[in-house]
Amino acid sequence: MVWNNNNGSGGAGSPLDRPRTVDELPRFARDTTPENPWPVSLLSQHFHDAVERWPAAWIEGQIIEINARRTGTVYLTLRDSFQEVSISALGFGAFAQKARAFQQGDRVVMHGQADLWVKSTRLSFRADDIRRIGSGGIKEQIDELRKKLKGEGLFDESNKVPIPEFPTTIGIVCGPGARAEGDIITNVNLRWPIVHFAVKYAHVQGPQCPAEVVQAIQELDADPAVDVIIVARGGGSFEDLIGFSDERVVRATAACVTPIISAVGHEDDWTLIDLASDMRASTPTDAAKRVVPDVREQQQLVASAIGTMSMRMRAMVDNESRLIEGYVNRPSLTHPQTMVESHERDIADAVRAMRIGLTRIVDDAQMHVEKLKATLTALSPQSTLDRGYAVLQNASGHVVDDAGDVHVGDELTITLRHGTVVAQAQATHV
Repeated sequence: MVWNNNNGSGGAGSPLDRPRTVDELPRFARDTTPENPWPVSLLSQHFHDAVERWPAAWIEGQIIEINARRTGTVYLTLRDSFQEVSISALGFGAFAQKARAFQQGDRVVMHGQADLWVKSTRLSFRADDIRRIGSGGIKEQIDELRKKLKGEGLFDESNKVPIPEFPTTIGIVCGPGARAEGDIITNVNLRWPIVHFAVKYAHVQGPQCPAEVVQAIQELDADPAVDVIIVARGGGSFEDLIGFSDERVVRATAACVTPIISAVGHEDDWTLIDLASDMRASTPTDAAKRVVPDVREQQQLVASAIGTMSMRMRAMVDNESRLIEGYVNRPSLTHPQTMVESHERDIADAVRAMRIGLTRIVDDAQMHVEKLKATLTALSPQSTLDRGYAVLQNASGHVVDDAGDVHVGDELTITLRHGTVVAQAQATHV
């Protein structure tokens, strides 16, 4: 067998610059030297041969990750039920078919044997049997906590506040040296360069995570300059993200007055902080894109608004100019007298109509008066006297219309057509 170790580390003509046979290599690890080392592939093969001799075993734990997307192959991550220890496992064929019935959070026992993949010298557990022993304790606890906090109203939409459209200072809670911090700052600066940042570092996994995250949230919430807070962490296994489902973290998030965005894990990862936050972002990069507007889009909006205003102003000016031109060309302005000619005609017609009307009224009234005069004249006592009749009155001036009211010797006044006559009654005939 020939082992190729041409890595260019030896000098000219060095044995390390060419493939070596098994006979040229040390038989045991203790015999290796800087001048005659083992190739990586040989060491990896020795590891594999040693691991192959390990006995098969049953192991117990909780499924925190399962990937069964490839037909005939299943990859799992099994976590110890009591300690922060996990192991990668894989299986094929019948095992893969059986494992598809399981899901994240299930507690299982699994049979298999340790296996080492030579190409990357990576140790894993190759399983051939899997059995359920109950629902996962941690997942069950998180689900119970979710129901409890939901019942208290911590996840209600009415408690959520809108994210400011143009923040000036963004608070970030992340791990020290975390890539999430750089992703957020870089993407925010690309979109909205005038933003400032207030960064609080905290452990984002392990037992220290909840308390430090709570403290960081509270410190940023107390800072009046901070407009919005992003709690960020990159992707990880189920166990890595457990700290963000801690009750203390969830309550601190719900109690935060400053708008808060959760950006924990990847798009498929969910923790309880996502339910309590005012906005959930699928990744830290997604949070950066959603927390600030795009300056280029805003510039386009402003340019579009300016263009619309300019167009409308030009349209208004053009419209007014057309109106003015119309006014200037009107006959009423080119020949102002025409403005009063029609009114003058109206007044003349009105005067003429009034005169005709008044004349008719006077004529009708005059004819009516004449009729009344004629009627009164015909009915007046004078008319009777004019026809030859006389009016007889006694000494007291009363008209005498009955001879029985006159006595011989009474003085009587007789009114004629012209003048009166005073006489004395000589006799009466009744």
